[in-house]
Amino acid sequence: MLFGRNKKNPIKMADRGVVKWTYSTCGYCSTGCSIEIGSNAEGKPVASRGVAGADVNRGKLCLKGIFEYEIFEATGRGKTPLIRDKIHNSYQTSDWDKALDKMAAEIKRIQAAYGRDSFAIVSTGQLLTEEFYTLGKLTRGVIGTNNYDGNTTLCMASAVSGYKRSFGSDGPPGCYEDFEHTDCLIAWGSNLPEQHPIIYWRLKNAKEKRPFPLIVVDPRVTIFAQFADIHLPITPGTDVVLQNALIHVILDEGLEDRDYINVNTNGLDELAQEVRNYDPCTAAKICGIDEDTIRTVARLYAKTDRAMSIWTMGINQSTHGSDGVVGINNLNLVTGNIGKPGGTSLSITGQCNAMGTREWSSCSGLPGYRVLEKTEEREEIAQFWGIDPEFFPKKRGLTETDIFPAIETGEIKGLWLIATNPMTSMANTARIRKTLEKLECLVVQDSYVDVETTQYAHIFLPAGTWAEKEGVFTNTERRVNLTRQVQQPYADSKSDMQIFNELAKRFEHGQKINFPEQPEQVFEEMKTLSKGRLVNISGMTYDLIEQKRGIQWPFSQAQAQQGGNGNQRLYTEPATFRYADGRAKLIPLPFINNNEVPDEQFPFWLNSGRLVEHWHTRTKTGKIGNNNKFSPIPFMEMNPDAAEELSILHQSYVRVVSRRGDAVVMVMLTQRVPRNMVFIPFHFFDCVNRLTLGLLDPHSRQPAFKQSAVCIESIDQNLAAQLNIESREY
Repeated sequence: MLFGRNKKNPIKMADRGVVKWTYSTCGYCSTGCSIEIGSNAEGKPVASRGVAGADVNRGKLCLKGIFEYEIFEATGRGKTPLIRDKIHNSYQTSDWDKALDKMAAEIKRIQAAYGRDSFAIVSTGQLLTEEFYTLGKLTRGVIGTNNYDGNTTLCMASAVSGYKRSFGSDGPPGCYEDFEHTDCLIAWGSNLPEQHPIIYWRLKNAKEKRPFPLIVVDPRVTIFAQFADIHLPITPGTDVVLQNALIHVILDEGLEDRDYINVNTNGLDELAQEVRNYDPCTAAKICGIDEDTIRTVARLYAKTDRAMSIWTMGINQSTHGSDGVVGINNLNLVTGNIGKPGGTSLSITGQCNAMGTREWSSCSGLPGYRVLEKTEEREEIAQFWGIDPEFFPKKRGLTETDIFPAIETGEIKGLWLIATNPMTSMANTARIRKTLEKLECLVVQDSYVDVETTQYAHIFLPAGTWAEKEGVFTNTERRVNLTRQVQQPYADSKSDMQIFNELAKRFEHGQKINFPEQPEQVFEEMKTLSKGRLVNISGMTYDLIEQKRGIQWPFSQAQAQQGGNGNQRLYTEPATFRYADGRAKLIPLPFINNNEVPDEQFPFWLNSGRLVEHWHTRTKTGKIGNNNKFSPIPFMEMNPDAAEELSILHQSYVRVVSRRGDAVVMVMLTQRVPRNMVFIPFHFFDCVNRLTLGLLDPHSRQPAFKQSAVCIESIDQNLAAQLNIESREY
């Protein structure tokens, strides 16, 4: 008998002295995990744990959620408002009245001198939905600028655009439970194990119980690709070509669902004519996937009863991002895989409340998926808020990626950034730096004063973070979940909603429009405006949301009275899409190769993406020891064969150069990237976005972060190490 076979060493959790657990929703990615925050006798958060009864995560948390309680008092929190002294070019501490008076005066001055749209606002995907709604009311109804957007343009705009083009409305039609019903799944440009670990766990658990083929489309051999049944290492930026080729095979071999198509769609003839140009042999030469594999995948997807596609940034962050989403929708529509268990086209959203900003922030229109272009919807909101509908613009203004060029040309003179850090997140860092320097007034509102963009701000407003506030988030599967307040905002910071309310009082329209002080009062307004809309939340209450551990919209008052749990899926009935005739659109997608591609001077594709331990620009995770210790510095994955040709050693430093700039990184040799590609995580300041070009998708205006060309140079290792140390200290 082997020694110790019958002995167990159970995991022992440290006793942190928790006396109270407070219900919340994780504030990192869009998975929407239910989480509880443990506080000690002094009221200090000291622990986090998953909620076992929650359907989304079923008690589990990823590395970020486990240590999320540490963000409240992490280094760099903003303590008090700051105003830049123009004479000495240094910050002076201020009180809230002086800071907000100064801010309001600057907005009024700039708008009076240059026009109402000369002051722009860029928000985030990480506020509570009640705060998004309040900001939209402030922006659209009080300040009145039409140049207003969220940083979700950098991650989710192509998904929004693609859903609207295909289905007539934004809103993911599927849910996580579809993993448990599907017979085939294609993941397009998604590395779930690192991007959304709990969603991946849901998928893996479903696949173990009822095996089905998993196909991963990704130019890099990600962790997800290693677990796939079929990996398609596609040429970057050519997803539309592969999608057209799959549909070509399906139509050519009569594998489409004609009954579904005839009842639910328009445009089949036009789509069929376009995909004739993409026979597998022709497509293979463009997208890099061989002809036989294209045919195999097409047959596999079309012949199963229920097939689904998911995607993240690998599709969205492209010059063809919106077309890539439409291509996925086309594939699912021609096979009849929308609106049924296991058959869906599911965008895996990025930030914790990117869905909330899409639904309620009014960035692209007005609350509840209303659009500025419709007179009746402008009038409805104007009447509800108590203002003249003529105050609203007649169409959407500039997106975030067009706001920055408008600053360069002098069209925009002032900018308010809310919980976003473009000095790290935007493409072409050098250009963004020069752009920010041109502003007459830059306001940065953030929980952390040390975000890189703050160095260019004229006013800094310290905001509360996550569970220092109360309100709701909406996750990837349209599930509205609740965050309860665990403590007051740090030091002299205020919740974002308090800041919006206080600023509104300093404008004429702010005296006319009601700005409720309590989040739950704001939620009641949203419920009223949601009645009869696709995004109907009228049956929800805070207590009911917490009791059910989240509720998926649409969820009407009638559903609540009947004890329902919300709608898991959209478009479940025939001809219920959001176009006037109830039909979805099949849209032909000609491929125009306008990416920056490798050449003799810049021979490597540059790819970028997430790491499991970090979140976006590391504003939070970079300060948490148990997150930061795994990836404390920038690095670059490189193929060993390519490295050998250039005499580059493992864990040596190199200079990566593009047409925009350069970056110094440590090399990690791996077979995860092909010979002509390198991969650099996007979380680090002054790194990968010094190199990226960021050409824009024509529909969504989302940047193509993942298609750039670089060359690699060896450098002095001692100097490189010193530069790295100085960068980390900075």
